Amino acid sequence: MEITYASPSASDLLRSSTAASGSAMPTPRTIKIIPLQHPDTSSYGSPGGFGNNSSSSSLWPNSWISRFRGKIRRMTFIDWIEMFLPCCRWIRTYRWREYFQVDLMAGTTVGIMLVPQADSGFVPIFIYAIFGSSRQLAIGPVALVSLLVSNVLSGIAESSDALYTELAILLALMVGILECIMGLLRLGWLIRFISHSVISGFTTASAVVIALSQAKYFLGYDIDRSSEIVPIIKSIIAGSDEFSWPPFVMGSTILAIIQTMKFLGKSRKHLRFLRAMGPLTAVVLGTTFVKIYHPSSITLVGDIPQGLPSFSIPKSFQYAKSLISTAVLITGVAILESVGIAKALAAKNGYELDSNQELFGLGVANIFGSFFSAYPTTGSFSRSAVNHESGAKTGLSGIITGSIMCCALLFLTPLFEYIPQCALAAIVISAVITLVDYEEAIFLWRVDKKDFLLWTITTTTTLFLGIEIGVLVGVGVSLAFVIHESANPHIAVLGRLPGTTVYRNIQQYPEAYTYNGIVIVRIDAPIYFANISYIKDRLREYEVVGNKSTKRGPEVERIYFVILELAPVTYIDASAVQALKDLHQEYKSRDIQIAISNPNQEVLLTLSKAGVVEMIGKEWYFVRVHDAVQVCLQHVQTMSPKASDPSHEKPSFFQRIMKQRREDLSVSELESGNSQMRSDSTQDDPQLEPLLSRRS
Repeated sequence: MEITYASPSASDLLRSSTAASGSAMPTPRTIKIIPLQHPDTSSYGSPGGFGNNSSSSSLWPNSWISRFRGKIRRMTFIDWIEMFLPCCRWIRTYRWREYFQVDLMAGTTVGIMLVPQADSGFVPIFIYAIFGSSRQLAIGPVALVSLLVSNVLSGIAESSDALYTELAILLALMVGILECIMGLLRLGWLIRFISHSVISGFTTASAVVIALSQAKYFLGYDIDRSSEIVPIIKSIIAGSDEFSWPPFVMGSTILAIIQTMKFLGKSRKHLRFLRAMGPLTAVVLGTTFVKIYHPSSITLVGDIPQGLPSFSIPKSFQYAKSLISTAVLITGVAILESVGIAKALAAKNGYELDSNQELFGLGVANIFGSFFSAYPTTGSFSRSAVNHESGAKTGLSGIITGSIMCCALLFLTPLFEYIPQCALAAIVISAVITLVDYEEAIFLWRVDKKDFLLWTITTTTTLFLGIEIGVLVGVGVSLAFVIHESANPHIAVLGRLPGTTVYRNIQQYPEAYTYNGIVIVRIDAPIYFANISYIKDRLREYEVVGNKSTKRGPEVERIYFVILELAPVTYIDASAVQALKDLHQEYKSRDIQIAISNPNQEVLLTLSKAGVVEMIGKEWYFVRVHDAVQVCLQHVQTMSPKASDPSHEKPSFFQRIMKQRREDLSVSELESGNSQMRSDSTQDDPQLEPLLSRRS
């Protein structure tokens, strides 16, 4: 619609300008603007209110509930089944010819690795394959959790006592319940704060530590168990006089065979099966060699208890209170380590991971495991790496792993006694080598130095301070980066692109020009208590310092209008509203008018309820930046020395008619999107330039 814009605020500005100059006030010209719809705060929430919502405070819960209801309504019967049984997702789309061979190889390899711990780990594997969302994560007993369990329980009972075993089983039940609660409460969003840089740095450092921890099976002597690199290296150096050649030669040979088969499987399509068969071949070759030659210097897996664990209910609940802190800590490890590994593997294999379902799956696995004498289990870094590197595609590999462990416990324990530990170590080292993500570090260095710094910090702290501390530090630093970015948001000064009514960042578009007396600022973040001071400082800076872009329009000596483009602002809190009021009063004392462009519904409602709309004036709220510029430009023209100078030559009647005709034509063409102007219309009067197009 076309309106003649002349507000009370505008009249005051014009009156003060004419009073100072002694000249007559020019007649306002007709400009086309789109009126902004203001909310009616008195009837908001009624059928006739703005947005038909209840209130600002209940806007977000209502929106969340409506989205949740919509999601529930859209869910089909299959969606419900897949939500409770995530295994149905890969069962429905399973490609037997393509997936079964690699799943069989991967499941068999991991199953053989887990045989020594089969009595305490095979039940959770089956349960996780059904309820877990990761298709490559191999769960079971892990060194870090075992260390936490040992540290706590050793202070309560001796490891040989029955109470020690009962408490370990009770701890598995408590951890499972906590993980299930977190999954059901949808607390998986906590995983979002683990950035890709943190996960990459964590996996790289963990791969190095895991590889070094396997060195004892190559060297022939024990080294300290630790999640830090320095104690491991010190232990390796201290025991070097006990070095044994046979396990080193055998382990190195098996590692070379695995790497060769992996290389051939990757480089030649017709030999692709070799990649998955490498670990299994290593076990067969190592076991055959030991069976034939019986070398005494090579450590074997040894005796494995035969038979499946029986069903039993956890006991000793009187100790539950003293185990709560440990259960919480192990649950935290599951979030930081297990879900972090699962997230990394999901990214490598091209599917989305449901963090909430992952927590629930781990919890159910631990609860069921506690009824079959299992202690707390979580995702294993080394076995998951082997599973992934062996080509596992779905959770069927986990079911195969559990089946191998079950068969081994029932029938094959004598055979598995002869598996060389150095062969299993070679499989682990071969798998974790691929997780040393140095290429990611190079990529981050090229793309984003901040992410590279985060990767470096996480890697270094994980190597030297341990896995759990490394991840915590990485997450903490990434949160610090997020807070810093939020407290120091991106703010851009906008300029007009030649021949258009589009306004863009003048740093990104150097050809964009600004107007004398007007500064247009876009705030690219929600405005709240943490960043409002920074925003105010930047606005003062733009007012005083200005910018180096091309300036057009009437020549004035200072800034008279500040236009705030609020389209990117999704939220504004009470502290920011109060600061905006203070800023308005500060500007008013210096005869500067604020104009607001394109605020969203929630922001505009908050400003209305706080009285900011009435304070600034409804006439200074606009749908588009260009509308605000046109209105502000009218007033800037009256403040120009040329407009108030009595000695300025008065144009003839004919010149005024032609001038008005060119203005009306140019405005209509710009609003319709047609920027083809006559060249003479852009050169007669520089004061009309902001409403006209100039060829560039």
